[in-house]
Amino acid sequence: MMEFKSIVDALAALESGLVSSVELVEAALATADAVDGKLGAFVTRFDEKALRAAKKADRARSAGVAVGSLHGIPVGVKDILTTEDGPTTAQSLVPDPNGASGRLADATAVQRLRSAGAIVLGKLSTMEYAVGMPDPASSFPMPRNPWEPARWAGGSSSGSGSAVSVGAVLGALGTDTAASIRMPAAFCGVTGLKPTFGLVPRTGCIPLARTLDHVGPLARSARDCDLMLDVLAGHDGADVDSVRSPRWHGEISRTGRLDGVRIGLDPLDRYGTARRDSALDGAVDQAMRSLEDLGAEIVPVELPWYTEVSAAAKVILLAEAFGYHQDALREHWDSYSLSTRLRVSTGASLSAGDYIDAQRVRRMAGSAMAGVFREVDLIVTPTAGRGAPLIADMHYANGAMDLAFPLYTAYWNMLGNPAVSVPIGLSVSGVPLAMQIIGEPFRDKDVLTAADAYQSVTDWHRTLPAMAGGEL
Repeated sequence: MMEFKSIVDALAALESGLVSSVELVEAALATADAVDGKLGAFVTRFDEKALRAAKKADRARSAGVAVGSLHGIPVGVKDILTTEDGPTTAQSLVPDPNGASGRLADATAVQRLRSAGAIVLGKLSTMEYAVGMPDPASSFPMPRNPWEPARWAGGSSSGSGSAVSVGAVLGALGTDTAASIRMPAAFCGVTGLKPTFGLVPRTGCIPLARTLDHVGPLARSARDCDLMLDVLAGHDGADVDSVRSPRWHGEISRTGRLDGVRIGLDPLDRYGTARRDSALDGAVDQAMRSLEDLGAEIVPVELPWYTEVSAAAKVILLAEAFGYHQDALREHWDSYSLSTRLRVSTGASLSAGDYIDAQRVRRMAGSAMAGVFREVDLIVTPTAGRGAPLIADMHYANGAMDLAFPLYTAYWNMLGNPAVSVPIGLSVSGVPLAMQIIGEPFRDKDVLTAADAYQSVTDWHRTLPAMAGGEL
């Protein structure tokens, strides 16, 4: 059987009868069997239920019954979103303070994938409560990078990035509070979308920081992420931040052209310069030339209040995370991993004034950024300053959240804009580098259109790690 790493390609093969859903699921499970011992992507697998669902999907297709847009596609779910198939651990030995981990019910995003015909293969690994660091001493799977298992897959949607990268699932759900969809997408060489804040409901998601949390897709391509977003987006009354907005609806343009699109580039090379990979600037420059060849106009911009917003994001994240975990920290201090308890407990040192000032910075930057978007249609920055780090070089107990490399992602969690990370080349160590394309709130389709156009003339998203077969 042919192997399919793309949702779009797999759907075309399903519709033509070239492959069955059972074959797709069996191939994905075989891939997981072959590589997951090295990757630690799965926390739990639902093999038997997934195969039953695949057989049901094939029978429905044969009978000509109307199918959903993801009918028969194998997907995975970050183990911080609840599922009816089994418990949610959040990669922790601590009982969830809100009790969500014990609920055997699908999170809204999971339910919407199933309603569209997607088949859930299992729960994918994360960092503890989406905030810890990789911990070799943990009893949970140690998420590793498929490009080089000695390196991190990125966090906190670690298993989502690595499972998509090797084809153990064709799409995955992740969450993003400061980087956690876009970082693993960048490190694993796949595409990851942080949607507009409130566009995809978080009902059934164990929170990290409620005003920063987003749920979104990781997949091989922007077109795959677009298919998933169409299913995931929409109002949910159970999520107080869920929005009603018709503005996001529409199709991504598949003309392959960006004529008349004005793109602002901020390389952010004035931050973390000493720790940036020497191949990054060249990769960004080449990506800009590709966008220009597609008809876009590239102009320089500078993100307003960048340093202040990045600092304020840490304040808000730590304050809100501590608010959620403070009782559990008192009762289960030793059950949290060292890195998690040090990070989260830092929130106890923050005052109400600190939190209010951080929110004030957030509002001021949002207003300033609206002015920037009056001059440009989209913005591009690197996703991270370098490729995936070696796990041995990481500081597991660092409560300051300094990962020893620059990340350029939390700014957009603060402002709520849609941001998609796409691969753009390889680092000097031979692991993926990425850029993010950002749009105005509810312009998710514009962001995906630009990403799809870029991917129509480049092959970085089709370059696979050796354990997945190399070239797609």
